[in-house]
Amino acid sequence: MTLIYPVESNAAHAPRLSPGYKSTIKRAPQKQRILMPHTLSELTGPVYGHETVRPGDHDLTTMHAGEPLGERIIVHGTVMDEDGRGVPNTLVELWQANACGRYVHVWDQHPAPLDPNFTGAGRTVTDAKGNYKFITVKPGAYPWGNHHNAWRPAHIHFSVFGHSFVSRLVTQMYFPNDPLFPFDPIFNSVTDEKARLRMVSDFDLDVTEPGWALAYRFNIVLRGRNATPTENH
Repeated sequence: MTLIYPVESNAAHAPRLSPGYKSTIKRAPQKQRILMPHTLSELTGPVYGHETVRPGDHDLTTMHAGEPLGERIIVHGTVMDEDGRGVPNTLVELWQANACGRYVHVWDQHPAPLDPNFTGAGRTVTDAKGNYKFITVKPGAYPWGNHHNAWRPAHIHFSVFGHSFVSRLVTQMYFPNDPLFPFDPIFNSVTDEKARLRMVSDFDLDVTEPGWALAYRFNIVLRGRNATPTENH
C-alpha cells in the first residue's frame, strides 16, 4: 500500500520564499512542488546514525580539556507524534553558537572570540518515552548581515531523525522573552503566532539544578495540528 504524508499542517511552517529573509529569494523553488508518494521501503529500513552515538555526546560542556565559558544550561524535552505520544529511539542532534555568538565554522568571521573548549554540536537518542536531554551553554546573539543592524536571537538548531533516511526534521529552539524576536525575519517567517511560540522553549525550574545550571524544556511535535515549525517541511 502506498502511504502519502499528510500536508494539512504545512500551513504552520515558514514558506520557502520569505522576502524578509533575503537568501530565500534566490533559493526558493520557482515552480510548484510535486508530491511523491512514500512507499514502505522509504518509510522503513535501517536506522540512520543511531549506532554511532557515544556516552557523553549529549554533554557539550565535557568534550574538551576544560569547561566552556558562558551560562551552563540543561535543554530537555520530549519528541512526540501528533497525538502527544513520545517517540522512542529517535536520533536528536543539535548545533549552536558559543556564548559569544560565534560558530566554529570558517564562514563565521564576525569579531567574537572562539572558545577552545566548545565545539557547539551534540547528539543523543530519545528514551523509551521519547525524552531527550542535553547539557550545553546558552548561545549568544550574533550579527548576520541580512539587513541593517541585523542580529539573530539566541537559538539552538535541532535535527531529528526517525527510522528512515527521509524522516528528518530540522528546527530552531529560542529562549523566552528575547527582545530580538520582533526584528528577526527568520523567526517571523512563521506567520502563525501560535506556531512561532512552539519554537520558544519554556524555563523549567523543576529540572534546574541548584547552584549548577538553569533548565529549559523544548518539546518537538513531529507533525499534525500542533507540529513544531520546521525548516524542511
